[in-house]
Amino acid sequence: MGLDGAVERVHGTAIALLVDGVARAALIRGPSGAGKSDLALRCLATGPTSFLPGPVRLVADDQVVVTRRGDIPMASAPESIAGLIEVRGLGVVRFDPLAEARLVMLVDLVAAGMIERLPDPVPSDTLLGVTMPVLRLHAFDCSSAVKLLIGLAGVEL
Repeated sequence: MGLDGAVERVHGTAIALLVDGVARAALIRGPSGAGKSDLALRCLATGPTSFLPGPVRLVADDQVVVTRRGDIPMASAPESIAGLIEVRGLGVVRFDPLAEARLVMLVDLVAAGMIERLPDPVPSDTLLGVTMPVLRLHAFDCSSAVKLLIGLAGVEL
């Protein structure tokens, strides 16, 4: 519990899937221009389906504030950019943001050839002392948004 209240600002984008009243967030990480905002935008355009129980909401784009509360990392946006997402070719667009969400999964954007078909064990990483599963995706694959959301829906809390 020594890290309770710890805060870290991360370069990335966070989206959340609402499941049974709980906002489950994924933190999308990658270098500038890797497609973090683009992947998040495609997730935001995905409505509830037979395998996605709830709507997808924007938490933060470009900068994500992660705060540890007990053993739970929470994601939020810095106040100055809350609700804003960069849409390449259009500019900065405003969305109705989710103020915060429970961070349950990390998504690392990688080259297509670096993705294992059946990773065993599932990769993981630690943020603020909390270990979470890592999903590796190529941002611009057509199915990446759906893969991210299926993973987010299935994460054990």
